[in-house]
Amino acid sequence: MSPDPRPVAAFDVYPDGTALVPEDAAPHPAQGAIFRWLHFDLGTEALADWTRANLPPLACRTLLAERTRPRVDVHDEGLVLTLRGINLNDGEELEDMVSIRIWATENLIITVRRKRIFALDELKMQILAGDPPDTTARLIARMTERLLDRVETLSLDLEHRAEGIEHAVYDEHAAPPEDLAPLRRQVITLRRHIGPMADALTDLAQLETPLIPENFRNRLRHTASRAKRSVDEVYEVVDRLTALSDHIELQQDARLARNSYVLSVIAAIFLPLGFLTGLFGVNVAGMPGTSHPAAFAVLCGSMVLIGMVLYAFLRWIKWF
Repeated sequence: MSPDPRPVAAFDVYPDGTALVPEDAAPHPAQGAIFRWLHFDLGTEALADWTRANLPPLACRTLLAERTRPRVDVHDEGLVLTLRGINLNDGEELEDMVSIRIWATENLIITVRRKRIFALDELKMQILAGDPPDTTARLIARMTERLLDRVETLSLDLEHRAEGIEHAVYDEHAAPPEDLAPLRRQVITLRRHIGPMADALTDLAQLETPLIPENFRNRLRHTASRAKRSVDEVYEVVDRLTALSDHIELQQDARLARNSYVLSVIAAIFLPLGFLTGLFGVNVAGMPGTSHPAAFAVLCGSMVLIGMVLYAFLRWIKWF
C-alpha cells in the first residue's frame, strides 16, 4: 500500500472555532471535527494513487488534470470546481494565471495546485491565526474572494496604465510608448483567463446543492459580480488600447502622407529645373551662352523665375 501524499496544508476545523493540523492525510475529518481541508501540490508523490483510491472518478480527473479551464460541476453530494488566480511567483508573468482544482463535500475539501497560489497561502495564515471558516462552503467563498482580490488589483493597475498612456498620447502628443504592445498582449491574455472564471463563479452561485445554503448564495453572487466587473474593466482596457493603437497608426500614416505630399510638391517644382540644368550641362558644341559672361546669371535668374511660376501655378490648381 502506497503512503499517503504529503499535503502543502491540512486542517481539521472543529465546532468551537479551532483548527488543528491532522497527523494523517485521510480523506475524512478527525473525530469531532466539522470538516477537513487538504491542500496538495500536483507534483506530490503518490497523489494520483491516493485520489483514485479515495475519490470519485470525476473528482480524480479534475484534481489531476494537467490543463484546466474554469468550470463547476455537481457530482452526487460533492462539488468540483476549477478556478484561476494571479501568478505572483517570482520570474513569471502576472497574467499567466495559476490554476486551482477543488473537490468539496460537506465534511471534506481537497484543493490541488500546480504552482504556488498566494491567495491560498493567505487563507492558510488566517486559519493559523485562529479564524477558520465553519463550513466547506465558507472556505470556498473565502478562496474565491481572495482570488478575486488579486484579479481586481491587477485589472485596476492595467486600467491606470492605459489611462497614463492615453494622457501622454492624446493630451501631451508624446511619442508612442514602447510598452504599448506588451501591455496589449498582457491584457488580452488576462481577458482569456478571467472571462471563463467569471462564468464559473456565476454558475457556482446558481447551483442547487446542499453544500451551498440558499441564504449563503448572496455572498457568492457578490463575488461573481466582482468577477464580471473585472472582466468588463479588462475588456474596456482592450478596447481603449486598440483605439489608441489605431489612433497612433492613423497619425503615423497621416505624417507619412504629409511628408510624401511635400516631397511631391518639391519634386514637381524642381523637375523642370533639373531638366534645364541637365540640358545646359551637356558638354557639346553649340550650347548658347558659352561665350557670354552674363549667361550663367541669366540662367540662374530664369530658373528662379520658372520656380516661382511653377509654385504659383501649383497653388492656383490647389495642389497644396
